[in-house]
Amino acid sequence: MAYQTEVISSQPQVTVTSYTLSSGSSSEWSSNVCDCCEDCGICLCGTFLPCILGCKVAQDHGDSCCLPFLPGAFIALRTSIRNKYNIGGSICDDWIVMSCLPLCGLCQMAREQKMRG
Repeated sequence: MAYQTEVISSQPQVTVTSYTLSSGSSSEWSSNVCDCCEDCGICLCGTFLPCILGCKVAQDHGDSCCLPFLPGAFIALRTSIRNKYNIGGSICDDWIVMSCLPLCGLCQMAREQKMRG
């Protein structure tokens, strides 16, 4: 008795579709990080009462007032504000600004919210 084996090789076909979502072109910050004197009220609050300004920025963004007291939270807040307003940049840029110029970065976020709010 002879058996005949027929091997049928069928490889499944996979179709991969890639989508890129874009909501328009990215914009820029309305002011530079070192333009603190554009709004003297924000500048004075950021200089002498940064925790109060941090609480206001966090609350205006819809986050808890306790956010400024968490380590690294301002980096996340800056990234979130940048994404909300479709501002170009990266998390690395946000880290550099908030690590090297934290009060200037905080004032920039407050000015952005005031301008776009």
